[in-house]
Amino acid sequence: MIEIPKSFVFSTVQREGDASRTWLAALPQLLEELLVRWSCTPNGAPLHGQVGLVLPVLYHDSPAALKISYPHPGLVHEPHALARWNGVGAVQLHERDDEHFAMVLEVARQSTLADLDDADEAVAKVGRLARRLAVPAPPGLPRLREHAEQWWGDEIREGAEELDYPLERRVVEAALATVEELGPDQPDTLVHGDLHFENVLRAEREPWLAIDPKGYVGDPAYDAIKMLRGRVDNLFGTGNLRAALLRRLNVFSDAAELDRDRVRRWAQMRAVMSAQWGRQNGDDPRLVDITEQIAEILT
Repeated sequence: MIEIPKSFVFSTVQREGDASRTWLAALPQLLEELLVRWSCTPNGAPLHGQVGLVLPVLYHDSPAALKISYPHPGLVHEPHALARWNGVGAVQLHERDDEHFAMVLEVARQSTLADLDDADEAVAKVGRLARRLAVPAPPGLPRLREHAEQWWGDEIREGAEELDYPLERRVVEAALATVEELGPDQPDTLVHGDLHFENVLRAEREPWLAIDPKGYVGDPAYDAIKMLRGRVDNLFGTGNLRAALLRRLNVFSDAAELDRDRVRRWAQMRAVMSAQWGRQNGDDPRLVDITEQIAEILT
């Protein structure tokens, strides 16, 4: 029986509460059943992130990864996105069990774009990858335009009122204008949804492959914010945060073949929402402060 890492058990219970103990207790048996069903052989000790357990395996005598995630609404569409890409720019999906949030995936290295010394090169690689992943979306995935029409505006207004406008009113109003003007006008394009440096891994079949997509449908410019607020030490190390941030935005936009102003507006809106959410939920104050600075600079 596969032993589940204690650190994964602890972090899952801390995040999900006692209700997760039933799922954790059943996890070893589920792993064994999936190994048999998919003819996999364990090929190393289990690894884990925040919500997913990854077991290195041999799948048809080749290295692969059996991934099982804690059931969460934000993970429902991951296999749909990976199946649509079919290995182009993202890890290949070999097997899936959507009911149990389980997959067998192409194995990649643990090195990510966060490990590259040249930040501009890393940003450009994210941009080029975003362009490759921008393909017509399959049916049934959540549409970002529906999020904009139903929730985002109200969330921004309520956040501003609850926090008594820690951001300048002009910054909040700019975010609301983006929701109202760009929110309804989005293509039926598959969007990764969480495309940051750590979610792009070095691989063998292609130099770099994306992992852990959310599987949204909408404007590819939606993904820029995660890259803009990543590797913050590099941004601040330049001594001119505004210039460094705008340079990064331009490098990403050009590599992704996206309109710079549209990328800026989406990133500004998402920075406002992220900063508000971070203040409301007690996120790391430094990250919240950085996100607020990004929102102000991009306004």
